[in-house]
Amino acid sequence: MDRMSSEARLEQTEHGLVPKGEGWFVVNARDVVWYDRGPRGLVMSFDGEPEFAQVGVNMFVLQPGNPMAMYHWEADQEDFLVVKGEAILIAEGEERPLRQWDFVHCPPRMSHVIVGAGDGPCVIVAVGARANQDGEDWGGYPVDEIAKKHNAAAEEETNDPKVAYARFPSREPTSYQDGWLP
Repeated sequence: MDRMSSEARLEQTEHGLVPKGEGWFVVNARDVVWYDRGPRGLVMSFDGEPEFAQVGVNMFVLQPGNPMAMYHWEADQEDFLVVKGEAILIAEGEERPLRQWDFVHCPPRMSHVIVGAGDGPCVIVAVGARANQDGEDWGGYPVDEIAKKHNAAAEEETNDPKVAYARFPSREPTSYQDGWLP
């Protein structure tokens, strides 16, 4: 039985490298495509084309007050590691401070969001399962008063991301800038 996996190629684009095809690869977070999400900070994904089938891995850089997402729950597990800085976790309607090296585990169906806090940027690695990410039962955006206080809640309960993020600008591809990561 042949167990060897081929290496995916890394394609250089205007904004950074994109892994192409199935297979293994090594890439530095500073070299991939990043996305500027305006008041929701910066994000990059280690996914290539095609997107990882089982697990998504992203890195966020949030300034104080930047919500990572809208308050939501998902049918799949999500986990977060604060690599640098401070943030606020809103989990099941409660605020919790986060600091460097704090790990957050969100089991399926747990409502949550993370918002940048402190005096400077925070860097967060996010990992999420993808077994149930497609279809109407993927999750939803409940309205939460504490999340609203942090500009991190949809204006109405929905499971449609277009509705939940309607007030925010679209993300724009960009290249990594020195200083985003420690």
